[in-house]
Amino acid sequence: MDFTRRSLLGAALAGALDTIAPAAHAQTAMHGAPQPGDAPRAVPDETIALWPGPAPDPVATGAGDGERTGRHGSVSRVARPRLDVYRPAHGNGGAALVIAGGGYDHIELGNESTPMCAWLKSLGVTAFELVYRLPGQGWSRLAPLQDGQRAMRVIRARAKRDGIDPARIAIVGFSAGGHLAGMTAVEPNARRYASVDDADRESARPDLAALLYPVLTLMPPFDRMRTRLHAVGAHPAQADSEALSVNLHVSARTPPTFLAHAFDDPIAPIDNSLLMASALRAAQASVELHAFQAGGHGWGMGKPGSAVRAWPALFEQWARLNRLLP
Repeated sequence: MDFTRRSLLGAALAGALDTIAPAAHAQTAMHGAPQPGDAPRAVPDETIALWPGPAPDPVATGAGDGERTGRHGSVSRVARPRLDVYRPAHGNGGAALVIAGGGYDHIELGNESTPMCAWLKSLGVTAFELVYRLPGQGWSRLAPLQDGQRAMRVIRARAKRDGIDPARIAIVGFSAGGHLAGMTAVEPNARRYASVDDADRESARPDLAALLYPVLTLMPPFDRMRTRLHAVGAHPAQADSEALSVNLHVSARTPPTFLAHAFDDPIAPIDNSLLMASALRAAQASVELHAFQAGGHGWGMGKPGSAVRAWPALFEQWARLNRLLP
């Protein structure tokens, strides 16, 4: 693997790279593993409203009016954030909140979170797909973070009803969804909204976090992404960018984290994951990083024949190691 393409991290990066699994191991792990993404489009078993009443902090009358569905199952202009539940016939007690990306402009349900939920369901994990509000579409820039935090609390509050172990709840995020998942993981106790019911007494901290080709830093020189534009605006104050840069808020309390990224990602440079891995290692928090030579961005569960097709099997091994799966 050629590591010369990114030299910004210097010695700190060298430590993070110690956690990268060899390519040969990744290929071996694929043999006999399920091949997610092959199944037809899944349909949720249940849909849960995220908030008992109107969602907090609209910034415009009629915020999010007229939810729109795009090609390949993407959605935008979300007014009623919700959880689509994929419930296995025989659950193993594990659960996951799954968050698709889309640059905080739309949500790539069909390409990312829905196939992931269907696959997790096949493994016995109860999967909750988050359909969240988007900043710039009648909602404040905190809206996605509010929905992510609230979703974790709702899932934990329903644990007994859904046969879930409240200490085995993961969060999984793709691209901008990785930013949302990451912020939820590193700042679960941030007060992002006023309590609305008993569910808000629950912890918003996930027990595990998996971030796939994520946007994690909003700081220069990696601040040219659409996610950053919608999260903090075109000309943010440095303090605002720092406040929403996931890697700057890592602590020893950050849950075990799985990272997968491609070196040729043209949208979210792999430095996002390298910086995160370095921060986790410095905080003595558990991290597993898989850096692929090629794969680009937005690969979801991985195209057949591609190197990144290996990541679900690697995730499955990690999930078993960390007790999400028995």
